[in-house]
Amino acid sequence: MEDHELANVLQYSSPTELYVITYYNVLKLLFCPFKVKVLSNVGMLRKGRLVWVSEVKVTTELKTIFIINGNAYHYHSFEILIEESIE
Repeated sequence: MEDHELANVLQYSSPTELYVITYYNVLKLLFCPFKVKVLSNVGMLRKGRLVWVSEVKVTTELKTIFIINGNAYHYHSFEILIEESIE
């Protein structure tokens, strides 16, 4: 992806917001910081630990990155924890 294509995609994103679809097929907007559970040991984080995501970034390959304690991690190492209400 070229720089101008990436800039076009990123103009609609925010490093402090993340849209997710819940287990009940509800679209929710999360605001940073939000809580995640570590699914496997990665960097200094250990499996099962609960941590806070301070920012959401995107790589030039459009892969989602979570910023946790100032370090970048791929999103797939975490489970997003959200409270759901069935409406």
